[in-house]
Amino acid sequence: MEVLGRFWARVTATVPDLPTAALLGTAAVAALVVLSPALWRPARNVVTIAHEGAHGLVALAAGRRLSGIRLHSDTSGLTVSAGRPTGLGMVLTCGAGYTGPALFGLGAAALLAAGHAVGLLWALLLLLALLLVQIRNWYGLWSVLVTGAVVFAATWWLPPIGQAVFAAVATWFLLLAAPRAVLELQRARRRRGARDSDADQLARLTPFPALFWVGAFLVVDVGALVLGATFLFDATID
Repeated sequence: MEVLGRFWARVTATVPDLPTAALLGTAAVAALVVLSPALWRPARNVVTIAHEGAHGLVALAAGRRLSGIRLHSDTSGLTVSAGRPTGLGMVLTCGAGYTGPALFGLGAAALLAAGHAVGLLWALLLLLALLLVQIRNWYGLWSVLVTGAVVFAATWWLPPIGQAVFAAVATWFLLLAAPRAVLELQRARRRRGARDSDADQLARLTPFPALFWVGAFLVVDVGALVLGATFLFDATID
């Protein structure tokens, strides 16, 4: 019990808010990763993890049976769930993917703004552990394990201020990467005429066309970015 008590105290410990300059620096680092083609390609795997994880979480919340998740080396992914092929549960499950990273980022921003950078990192580890048991291919297993190892290293070896900086970079990355992923979706739809995307599935499930859903994804993601930035900057030290 004493060990659990010390662990819980560590997880729930608060860390000082980052100064405005440090917060701007972490935002710049995340923006560099998102905008740089060389850095974006490997970092895109993290977005896929969040994307497919969101599909899985919403599928379970909607009462569907999760059959497994696959992550691929081309940064695509597939979440398979069983249940009614139509209806609100299926609509919510399909819509969760391209909004999931931004909403995860918004939740992370709220925790970070409250001073819970350590708790945020452990929450990320818990989510990755839950995702791991649903992975059904080797590349997906490797991708989640590497991501989890990086987050664990930050929680275990970085000092509190280092954990806050790492958590801020991760938060900004999720918030900034989500809109780019939606823009990439629309470019892929125009270039290849793809008709198997989440937006196209939603178009078949609802009266609204795929372009409407692409716009809806973008509105949610940009809104999460603005609200998340507001949370973070309101909590900074001048």
